[in-house]
Amino acid sequence: MKVFRLSNLIVLAGALALTNFTHAQQQTDYSKVEIKTTKIGDNFYTLEGSGGTISALTGPDGIFLVDSQFAPLTDKLVAALKKISDKPVRYLVNTHVHGDHTGGNENFAKLGATIFSREQLRDRLEHPRPAADGTPGNPAPEKALPVVTYDNTVVLHLNGEEVKLIPVRQAHTDGDTLVQFVKHDVLAAGDYFRSTGYPVVDLINGGTLQGILEGLAVTIGRAGPNTKIIPGHGPITDRNGLIAGRDLILAGRDKVAPLVKQGKTIEEVVESKPLAELDSKVDGATPQSAERFVRWLYTSIKEGK
Repeated sequence: MKVFRLSNLIVLAGALALTNFTHAQQQTDYSKVEIKTTKIGDNFYTLEGSGGTISALTGPDGIFLVDSQFAPLTDKLVAALKKISDKPVRYLVNTHVHGDHTGGNENFAKLGATIFSREQLRDRLEHPRPAADGTPGNPAPEKALPVVTYDNTVVLHLNGEEVKLIPVRQAHTDGDTLVQFVKHDVLAAGDYFRSTGYPVVDLINGGTLQGILEGLAVTIGRAGPNTKIIPGHGPITDRNGLIAGRDLILAGRDKVAPLVKQGKTIEEVVESKPLAELDSKVDGATPQSAERFVRWLYTSIKEGK
């Protein structure tokens, strides 16, 4: 009998997610990407290009950015920012390690930005995991590394705003941060919350099922009836959108867990399409994202995380 170890499942589920991400990155023609800027409130904007949504707080103290997208987009992002502020980017925080959120770090650092992140995120930029095919990861350039790291809540006071950097542990990755703009009543979540498609957890980079549920609970607890929720990907939503995202994970877990308990293999569970009745209810769902969701649910449940 062939023994398939849990560590193999983790690598398989994580590798599938990273392969999909790398493939998408390689297919992007950045010269054709346009930056969409949306005003959310006074001195507060989102920028969408390719990859994760960026939040931008502007004002006399300089620009505060949440995430930096891919490196080839920096010039376009800077041009878009100049249309909404004549101040430089002073601070940049990364919500998690993935390249569509950290790729522009080096460029913005060279422009004078001070980069913040969780300590775990900096460590993963310095010591990246191998690619899905076993190729060693490339460490980030020195300038791309955050210079201020934390593992407890950090508060910044600038542009008349109180900005809270709140650790969210072992959710999408093990280095996630929730960014709260208190006076604007905005929460920028990064990729542990998406308002489109199925949720994604990067098991290779420390994400867990329990952690993402806890992170969403924290975020729901900080959201009021008028709070704007900026997801890592997808349209801006509200507290009800957060709750729907949390409930989707619970529904998926409840469909996969009995199959794990029955002793079915990961391939048998994928083949049974346990999420079929959810597919039509999830905006932006694809067969590929559904399979990825099933694989990390199976692995997390099997591991008890």
